[in-house]
Amino acid sequence: MYKISYPYNPSALTKKLILKLILSEELKKKFGFDTFKGNQEAIINNVLAGKDTFVLMPTGGGKSLCYQLPAQLLDGLAIVVSPLIALMKNQVDAIRTFSEFASIAHFLNSSLKKDQIEEVKADVLSGKTKLLYVAPESLAKEENVEFLRNIKISLYAIDEAHCISEWGHDFRPEYRNIKTIIERLGSNIPIVALTATATPKVQEDILKNLGMLEANVFKSSFNRPNLYYEVRPKTKNVDADIIRFVKQNSKKSGIIYCLSRKKVEDLAQTLQVNGISAVPYHAGLDAKTRAKHQDMFLMEEVDVVVATIAFGMGIDKPDVRSVIHWMLPSSPEEYFQEAGRAGRDGKKSFAVALVDKRDPMLIRRRINEEFPSREFLSDVYDQLTSYLGVGMGEGFLRTFLVDIERFIKLNKLSPIYTMSAIRLLDIAGVWEYRDKEDQHSRLLFTIDREALYNNASLSPASDTLIQFLLRRYTGIFTEYVFIEEDTIARALNCSVEEVYLMLVDLSRSNVVHYVPRSSLPKLFLLTRREEGRHLLISQEVYEVRRERLAERIEAIIAYAAASDTCRSQQLLRYFGEEESEPCGMCDVCLSHRNKRPSSSMSLSQAVVLLQEEAEALIPKGKALPLVSWREQSRVPSSLFFEALQQLLAKGRVILDGDSCRIP
Repeated sequence: MYKISYPYNPSALTKKLILKLILSEELKKKFGFDTFKGNQEAIINNVLAGKDTFVLMPTGGGKSLCYQLPAQLLDGLAIVVSPLIALMKNQVDAIRTFSEFASIAHFLNSSLKKDQIEEVKADVLSGKTKLLYVAPESLAKEENVEFLRNIKISLYAIDEAHCISEWGHDFRPEYRNIKTIIERLGSNIPIVALTATATPKVQEDILKNLGMLEANVFKSSFNRPNLYYEVRPKTKNVDADIIRFVKQNSKKSGIIYCLSRKKVEDLAQTLQVNGISAVPYHAGLDAKTRAKHQDMFLMEEVDVVVATIAFGMGIDKPDVRSVIHWMLPSSPEEYFQEAGRAGRDGKKSFAVALVDKRDPMLIRRRINEEFPSREFLSDVYDQLTSYLGVGMGEGFLRTFLVDIERFIKLNKLSPIYTMSAIRLLDIAGVWEYRDKEDQHSRLLFTIDREALYNNASLSPASDTLIQFLLRRYTGIFTEYVFIEEDTIARALNCSVEEVYLMLVDLSRSNVVHYVPRSSLPKLFLLTRREEGRHLLISQEVYEVRRERLAERIEAIIAYAAASDTCRSQQLLRYFGEEESEPCGMCDVCLSHRNKRPSSSMSLSQAVVLLQEEAEALIPKGKALPLVSWREQSRVPSSLFFEALQQLLAKGRVILDGDSCRIP
């Protein structure tokens, strides 16, 4: 809880005003803003009071500030759980921009070398660090749990909290362990859960799984009034249509989402050939190229990024003017999140979805792609464990590097179906699969010191190498340590290749266990190998999740197909905002406006039509603003108010201020 020392005993109102003044000053000092947005101040006050807080706020609403400012005011370290390394880095860089000291914020994940990890821990121990960003799997590591148990923690912030819910579109099993780890680190510490995409069911699941049923909920409307939603049919020259749209918005930032890497590359090249500064972005590019293209976009060296969904989360670029979907994603949640990256500065922006009549069939195909048959899951399990050389009854708690591309090619498998099977078996608790990371080389001595000193078979070069390792790396007899072959080579005045060969030789001699540097995915077996047909995969993991995906897919298909309901209203109702009003500017609203009958309509016809509109547009027990009704009405302007007067006189509608309701 945040405490202020007062020189006297002020009244409750005075205390409130003093806190308000302090927060305004800190907001300006630490973030450069003059005023809070929306619910930010109320949320921050709740966090400072030591209460659990659940924040639902649309993309661009300023969620991060809701925990970043309290973290810098409270005594202790704020632990921020975040799902992506890139997202952590962007957040940390942004915080450091407004601080004299880089140590104010750090991230702790698998991308760091041992000396970098030690530097982070030293800053945390000294009290210099106020925010520590961690991935859930990093938080779960026993060494990190033991370290953090000795640190005073001010709050926990769970970013992208929808990842905890199996009902959500982006469920991540490791998020389910967060509450257990928090309990180990210490109780009575406030939790802040934040998300920009959560249906009512997902909201309930988040609160339940984090043990936050008594949390104060701050729900901002997901409405984005500056976004112009549009669904456009694809023509035979769809790429030409995109080029025309981009050129009409020349020198304005835009993102174009495609589903496949090939389409990303092809479209980016097409745009470049047509004089548009564009770059591709997808997971198939190496890390340096992805970082370069992202920075070019952020620094406005290029106007357009053509990307898969690998791009966008945590990207702090408020002036993106358009987001185009070459094809719809698998759910309203994904679409809302991706489209919401446009117009975060509140200025007019476009969210355009391109569709054709084949799309429903193609989108529904994703159900089988993401949930291949149970028989296929069993086959992949048998083939992959055999490929890794795991015998029956073996493999429990062992880690393997997997050349997944070679495995798929060798067994003539479908890449899409195979990766889905691997992820489903991860969710089922059969193994943990970690996609490509830049894994640093690791080393562990497999014999004790006495046996090492008595080993007479070591060559002089190997003996020199071992002496260096013992001086350089502590704890190397009890746990794996990260090593850098180039550092060792410089110290021993030899080549990196020579160091590698010596370490391989020591590993073959069972003196050490050497895991060379690799960017291959890792597979951590959680069970002993058995026959695939005996695997226990629950209905919750398979059938229930498959059904939920099908429901989300039908919802996004319905969104694209609707011609009578405002696009914004459709999305808001999906997220539980039943009382939302038509936006008046999406393609559906504009088409209704353009379809108004001619002024040859008689007054009696106008009265009948207005009565029908009242029954259709005004929610039962609610009121509809006259401005909104007028925007959508098919009654000509010359007759609207005269017809309305007749309805009022007959008592069919009631005027309530500047709104109308049905009695």
